[in-house]
Amino acid sequence: MPFIQNNTYNSQVPLLHKNAHYSTIYAGKFKKFAAPKYTREIIELFDGDFLEIDFNLKNPKKAVILCHGLEGNSQRTYINSCATLFLEKDYSVFAWNNRTCSGKMNRLPKMYHHASIEDLDAVVKFALNKGIEQIFLVGFSMGGAQVLNYLGRIKNIDSRVKAGVSVSVPIEIKASAEALKKGFNKVYMYNFLIGLKHKLKLKAQQFPDVITMEKVKQIRDFDFLDDNFTAPLHGFTDRHDYYYQVSPARSLDNIFHPVLILNSYDDPFLGEGCFPKQLSENKSNVFFEVTNYGGHCAFPVKDSKYSYAEIKALEFFSSI
Repeated sequence: MPFIQNNTYNSQVPLLHKNAHYSTIYAGKFKKFAAPKYTREIIELFDGDFLEIDFNLKNPKKAVILCHGLEGNSQRTYINSCATLFLEKDYSVFAWNNRTCSGKMNRLPKMYHHASIEDLDAVVKFALNKGIEQIFLVGFSMGGAQVLNYLGRIKNIDSRVKAGVSVSVPIEIKASAEALKKGFNKVYMYNFLIGLKHKLKLKAQQFPDVITMEKVKQIRDFDFLDDNFTAPLHGFTDRHDYYYQVSPARSLDNIFHPVLILNSYDDPFLGEGCFPKQLSENKSNVFFEVTNYGGHCAFPVKDSKYSYAEIKALEFFSSI
């Protein structure tokens, strides 16, 4: 793949944001950006479950579908700012919620993961049924993995799906899981576990024969969570099988749409396996851009309310 070592972004980063943790925490917890005006619809899925989608039909000719990260939702700041930028540029926007992420508990024991591509496919079909002529995909973190897995694994993708951008994406999930065990990064892991444990407690009430409250209370890290819940609930043998199977690294060879992957070397969520400079070198349609700064799903720009990632996604789609 074309590899882009971006050094020009360095001069656009506010000084404090050159600290990866400051940048990541500020973007995730303190930056505020109101959600645009949306209509929300519930769609029924093939397996009897449902999804909730927020959308704004600004322009029937083109739309962006936004995919949030782990324990995120359609109202997260990074989704709101990206949606607003694309609406300003005359795109329709579809911001969807993974199962359990809309504020309503889903109906089945399973929830979501990095390769929940059948659910993303349902969102794509929903947008197409609204009359959209061209669809572009943008995913952040886990959502970025969903975009890459969707483009590399779904058969016979509709020709109206044109391109994708993945931001702060864990190319190898195991490398990301290992990174979150180290030092201050454990703070991010514990933050994720708060929400996930709460949802699993509700699941234990829904499905006591499948999920036990006793095991939920034992969760202390991703190893236990993924071995005892994520993997078995979604049909994987164990966490190692899960990490391998859902990693976008298994999908890149089969992506034929134009794709931009944007990661930062200082991202505390990403390990060495998430910077595949040598992977799929023969694929001229997959661009891999790396910056020195950016944190996780942050990429702030001096004197701009929009991030470098959002601006870059818009530029990339405009070039298609």
